[in-house]
Amino acid sequence: MSRALRIGGPVAVLVLLALVPKLSIDTNGVFSSPLDSPGTLQLLGLCLLFGGVALTYDLLFGFTGLLSFGHALYFACGVYMTDIAVTRWGFTLWQAILLTALLGLVVPLVVGAVSLRVSGIAFAMVTLAFAQAGSILVSKNPDKLTGGEEGLALDFESVPDFFVGVVNTKNLYWLALGYLVLVCAVSWWAISSSPGRVWQAIRENEQRVDVLGLRPFSFKLVAFVLASFLATLGGVVYLLLIGGASPEVTTANFTLTLLLMVVIGGTGTMWGAVLGGILYTYLDNRLLNVAGSERVQDLPGVLRTPLSEPLFVLGVIFILIVYFLPGGLVGVGRRGRARGRTTIERALGRSRGEGGLGATP
Repeated sequence: MSRALRIGGPVAVLVLLALVPKLSIDTNGVFSSPLDSPGTLQLLGLCLLFGGVALTYDLLFGFTGLLSFGHALYFACGVYMTDIAVTRWGFTLWQAILLTALLGLVVPLVVGAVSLRVSGIAFAMVTLAFAQAGSILVSKNPDKLTGGEEGLALDFESVPDFFVGVVNTKNLYWLALGYLVLVCAVSWWAISSSPGRVWQAIRENEQRVDVLGLRPFSFKLVAFVLASFLATLGGVVYLLLIGGASPEVTTANFTLTLLLMVVIGGTGTMWGAVLGGILYTYLDNRLLNVAGSERVQDLPGVLRTPLSEPLFVLGVIFILIVYFLPGGLVGVGRRGRARGRTTIERALGRSRGEGGLGATP
């Protein structure tokens, strides 16, 4: 792939995505309303947001080989810390974001320093334990800070006007797009850097990295803190898009959802994680509407019952992708390009052979 195409392709997609709020297009069932409507823009904003959050998880799992079951903790820190600071303590949004950013560095630094002392399944279980502790803390509603099982609605009095109201949904969409661009840029820089190459070496063979004297623990901790911090920023964007905090974002199921997004798109492939996050979020939202549609309700019971459950449909899609597309959706494109190159090389080889035979007296 040429350098111009590698750069020009993402730039063209970015420009197109930035213009979406200006395009009043009937989507013919792809969305429930025109492209520039508040409902569609909110859904697209969530898709872009989770494309970025999935990429933060792929930094750990796909590029460093760290299977964490606690990534929800850092996303939830972004959601709840910002909400509590604004709604309960009267902070301005910018003050709350600064406090949340600090928390988004300190918490993963502490958790990572403890959990990275072990590896494999033990590491996954330790991260899960920390995340479950955070989830329990939220549900217990200490000093009525978190709202418990009911969640906590955001007080928009301290939020800038350009993020408030249905009319300004387009600004929230652009905020989500900006977050995705930020995560992609930081991830690309990190993966291409010297530490990023060490992360990938750790994924392949940590013992070899240790023998070379590169101290895998330090490199893994940097990856852990970076991925978690970016996820915390995603939690802030999610809070503004949704307008409140809910305990669902603290659960282990949330982390498993991120894992599904990464596997669907393609593990260890930056654009695969983004694509998986966007696709999963879109299907998760749209399948709810499809499940209640007349077409599904008119089907025989043996078909209507499973198709009325979005999680069942998503599970089937996941199984099919894992079974038939082991490299994820991005792997399809890679295999297609590889086959294309092979076909061209064979054709060139045959033409050279025919030319050589023709030249022989």
